[in-house]
Formats: sequence, structure tokens, C-alpha cells
Amino acid sequence: MWKRLKRIHTYNGWIVVFLMISGILLFLPSLRGLLAPIRVGLKQVHIGVGIVSILVLILYIPYFQKHWKRIRKQQGKRINLMTILLFIFVWSVSGIVLVFEENVSAPTAQSALFIHDIFTWVGIPIILYHSVTRLRWVQKQRRSKFPAASDSDKGSRIPLSRRGFVQMVAGTAFVIFIGPSFFKWLKQVLDDGGQSLKKVIANDRNNMNPPPQPLPGSNPPRGGGYDGNFRVYTVTEIPSYTEENWSFTIDGLVDRPVKFKWNEFVKLSRKVQVSDFHCVTGWSVRKVTYEGIPLSELLKKAGIKSKAKYVKFYSGDGVYTDSLSLDQVRNMDDVMVAMLMDGELIPSDYGGPVRLIVPKMYGYKAVKWLVRMELIDNSHLGYWQLRGYDTDAWVRK
Repeated sequence: MWKRLKRIHTYNGWIVVFLMISGILLFLPSLRGLLAPIRVGLKQVHIGVGIVSILVLILYIPYFQKHWKRIRKQQGKRINLMTILLFIFVWSVSGIVLVFEENVSAPTAQSALFIHDIFTWVGIPIILYHSVTRLRWVQKQRRSKFPAASDSDKGSRIPLSRRGFVQMVAGTAFVIFIGPSFFKWLKQVLDDGGQSLKKVIANDRNNMNPPPQPLPGSNPPRGGGYDGNFRVYTVTEIPSYTEENWSFTIDGLVDRPVKFKWNEFVKLSRKVQVSDFHCVTGWSVRKVTYEGIPLSELLKKAGIKSKAKYVKFYSGDGVYTDSLSLDQVRNMDDVMVAMLMDGELIPSDYGGPVRLIVPKMYGYKAVKWLVRMELIDNSHLGYWQLRGYDTDAWVRK
């Protein structure tokens, strides 16, 4: 029985390690571009292995009571066992919520994502400690009455197994490469949303003059954008603009192709709306005050030919594209080419100076650094659609 339990424990250990590594790879914003071709597949494998971990957890049940009695006098082992089982249980429940997040409320999904993230980050040192303390040489040192005091002492030259060496190398790599990301994430979680936005604005790569003057409804913000933290995701280098190298083009199947320079664009009639922003990964920012030009109004300026069926959007990074059908544009009156967010010119990290806003769809449809719209007659698969995402990104539909 104990051999079987040990085997289950070993399988579970490797599963937890894989889920932790793959979860961190999916989380790190800096790897989104590098892992883009395999991101959807990696996410599906992560979910599949997560389901397997639940089944492995079920296999513990027949042995739990006997094993618990076996270690009744070993408080350290009891704490260790309960800690590991707690982490697996929380990962499982929060993971299930995230898999079916379209069927739960947005606050529930966001809470599940937060819990899933924090248990992963906190779990790193715990798993490392659990692994290191199981190394042969560490256990031998523990059993020794007199720890080695010098290199001449025989006890100080305890051989390190190959498995132990791999564990130490992996642990060191986690601390060096993943540690900074953990503290950055924790700082983002604990930081005040308003101050975070102000800091992003202070580090804006763009320098656009003249700046647009906010409408009364934008400043102060009517919504709660300052209360939420945006996660900065990008698959390319963030471009930077001045009023001299920026322009906005509408062309393709239009009656009158137009090209605006910055000083012309800021004079266009704008409106204010308060919208929620939802990311497909599960987090949301509630009640953001956007100010910009409704997409339908911009299209009227160019005129739409009868052959046109879709609007293709181009990012200034030269890589990212996406599209909406004209039917979708007509049925969504809140699609906006936004210039301001919470009364401030949208900073470069958040997709400024101009970005698309599609509140009823997930954020990957809201093209950042928007510089061109082309009217086309055939459907277009955007950057993430080519890599497995849904073409229509309806939020919880």
C-alpha cells in the first residue's frame, strides 16, 4: 500500500511542477509574443493536466486516513500533507471556475483568477522547500547529531544525487528568473489603481501635441477605471509616436479615402462613455471612462461602398490586426476609437495615443496603437484568431 501511495505522490509531484511552470509561462506578459504560436495549445494542455491532477487527488482518498494515522506523531509531515492538498484543492476549484468563466459572473471569474495566481506564486517557495528537504543529502544532514563543521569532516562530503542536482538547478532557476516577476505582480495587485495609471502616464513613450482637451464628462472620470489595474500585455515592441510621425487612415472599399494628421484628429467631434474592459484570461477593469469618436461616425466620413462587409484594423506595431463585420459595427453603438481614458490621453502601454474599444468583446479585439482601418469584402483572421482564439470574442455569450 505504501509503495502505491508513494507512486501516486510522485506522479502528483510532477503534475504540480508542470502546472506551475506552464501556468507561469501563460501568465508572464513578456512571453506572450514568444509563445503566441503555441499559447492556445499550451493553455489546453494546462487545463487537461489540471483535470488529471483532480483525478490523482481522488486517488489519495483511500489511503488518506491510514496515512494520517501513520504520521499522527509527526506534526511536520501532517502540516506538509495538508498544505499540499490545500494547494491542489484551491488550484482545482479556481481552475474549474476559470475554464467555465463564461458561465459565471465577472467578479467571480476575476476572484478565481486572483486566487489561482496568488496560490501559484506562493506555491513556488513551498514546492521548492518541499523538494529540497527531500534531497538525500539534506535528510542525512538532519539525521546527523553533529553537522559537518569543515571539509575535513567525513559528513561534509555527502554525495549529491543526479536527481538532487536537477532539483537544485531548477530551484535556483525559479528563484532567479521567476522571483522578480512575482514581486512585480504582487506590487501590481497591492498598488492603488489610480496611482498605477498615473505612473503609466508618467512613463508614456508618446509625446503628442496639442493634447486633446477632455470633455466635461471625462474629467473627473464618471466611472471607476482608476480603481482597477490593467495588465500590460503585448506581443510586439511598444511603438512610440509624436504628432509628426502619427497619422490615421481610412481606406479600402470606401468612397473617400481619408488620412488624418494628429492636429486634425484631435478636432473631430468626440463623445464620452463608461465601459467595462474584459480580458479573455479572466480579469476585468470596471467602469472605465473612455472618450473618443464612435466607429460608425468615422466610417461615415469615408463613405462605405456596397461591396464592403468587414472593417480590418491595423496596429501601429506593423504586426497586429483584427476585424469586425459591418453588421457587428451597426449592432454595437459603443464601439469607439478612443483617445482618452479616465480624462487622460491613453498612454503607450495601454495602446495610445489611439486604440479601439469594443466593450461587448474581449480585449484582444480592441486593437492597440490603431493607425488604419480598411474596408474589405471578405472576413479577416486577426493575430490571435490565427493562433486559435475565437473570431467573435463575445464576453460571456
